Amino acid sequence: MNLFRSSLLLTALTAVMAQGSAFAGAADFTLVNRTGYDLREVYISPSNKNAWGKDRMGDYVLENNKQRLFKFSDKSACTQDLKVVFDDDGSEVIWEDFDLCELNKITLRYNRKTDVVSADTE
Repeated sequence: MNLFRSSLLLTALTAVMAQGSAFAGAADFTLVNRTGYDLREVYISPSNKNAWGKDRMGDYVLENNKQRLFKFSDKSACTQDLKVVFDDDGSEVIWEDFDLCELNKITLRYNRKTDVVSADTE
């Protein structure tokens, strides 16, 4: 193989590897808790299913006004719902239809008196 062809091959391989790393973690997101309450549990489920799976928090509590990065690799189902369990009383709230492949940050808000949920996304 001549030097020119080797150089082209190396350039092509570098481009493919860079593209692959750009897509790795493309569904990762930062969750910002502005609910007014600490979050004890966070669950993620495809919007078209009702299977919450495991708690994504583990032993960690996401305090109000704090944020945490969640690694999420299921790009085959980008649209997901989030369910949280509050630390103070164990109540649950659900936010629906987040496209995790298109956003980087979700800021959750909750008014417990009116039971109104909202979210800002970036």
